[in-house]
Amino acid sequence: MNPSTLQIVALVIFVLALIHVFMVARFEKMASRHPSFAGLFHLLGEVEVVFGLWGMALFLADVVLRGSARAVEHLEGLSFHEPLFIFVVMVVAGCRPVLQAASSFVAFLAKLVPLPGAMSFALVTLGLTPLLGSLITEPAAMTVAALLLRRRIFVDGVSGRLRYFALGTLFVNVSIGGVLTSYAAPPVLMVARAWGWDTTYMMATFGFRAVLAVFLNAALFVAIFRRELSRMDPLVANRSDMVPWPLVFVHLAFLAAVVVASHHAVLFIGLFLFFLGLVQAYKHHHTPLLLREGLLVAFFLAGLVVLGNPQSWWLQPLVASLGDKTLFLGAAALTAFIDNAALTYLGSLLPATTESFRYHLVAGAVVGGGLTLIANAPNPAGASILRGRFEGGIGPGKLFLAALGPTLVALIAFGV
Repeated sequence: MNPSTLQIVALVIFVLALIHVFMVARFEKMASRHPSFAGLFHLLGEVEVVFGLWGMALFLADVVLRGSARAVEHLEGLSFHEPLFIFVVMVVAGCRPVLQAASSFVAFLAKLVPLPGAMSFALVTLGLTPLLGSLITEPAAMTVAALLLRRRIFVDGVSGRLRYFALGTLFVNVSIGGVLTSYAAPPVLMVARAWGWDTTYMMATFGFRAVLAVFLNAALFVAIFRRELSRMDPLVANRSDMVPWPLVFVHLAFLAAVVVASHHAVLFIGLFLFFLGLVQAYKHHHTPLLLREGLLVAFFLAGLVVLGNPQSWWLQPLVASLGDKTLFLGAAALTAFIDNAALTYLGSLLPATTESFRYHLVAGAVVGGGLTLIANAPNPAGASILRGRFEGGIGPGKLFLAALGPTLVALIAFGV
């Protein structure tokens, strides 16, 4: 390895960004202690802003080192397709008509499970909704599941321990729940075309492992917190405030169209503009859209693209040097510090890799996708929706510890 000055600077800035992520709660506390600088500390305490800010710092460093023309040329050469898509699908999937359809579906299935209180609701939400990510994409599944949890499980009086374990289970399950198809999980999407992986292959190789791990994680969560969940009131639908079902089906059609057009930004952005017109025409059937949350998540992911791209000089040789089992565990660990889609993409660029190498790389990447906010692209979307239910914001260390159990289950399921 013979890194350039810019690559070394990019690595230093990336490490600083990771440190910043773990300090967001401290910045929020500093905002209350120093009112004169409260605005600045609140900005630094927004976890979704972290990578965007440090991405801008890297761009300015590039301007200094190579000049503005080359810095802008490099930025224009990066792909910001994923942040754009996640913004669009997060807003569409989080609208009231789609959420009503998801709530009704979950409530129907929950009634079939003979468990008291909110136990059946939690089991279905954490067990089935992440698997739906294989159909409607992981970002959409994350948005729907997080909104359902916010309304039903993350209520007043619920312990912080339950909230963190629910969030950790959700992140892990969404990361592994999207691998039943070849288009829904970002780390799979990055390699599917290069390696010839289709949905049939994904279902046969990864599918049964994902289903087993997802439902086992959901069942363990319900078993551990059965007392708190059983004390919650059963879910009761508010029939007086329902969106007409024909309008719900139109919104579901928009969501399906956005998913189908996910590889073509010009199409899904055009559909999104039509969707905004529909919302305006029937605004009495809508609550405020998740525009602020979606934009913050997109900013976070765009910053991760800017910061993650220059890391290939050390990350790709590291991945190439690992044996299969070491690669599996190493990929799961590395994913905690770099987006899992970036990791698998770098692996797809290696020449003449074996099928075993490919499986262990992707399996490790999706297994480790719940350990941190940056491990899997949909995680910031879920964190943005649920952050207000955590006093002082989501603590990265507490999230990591809460996700360890579900991650271990997934490690066993995919590593056997």
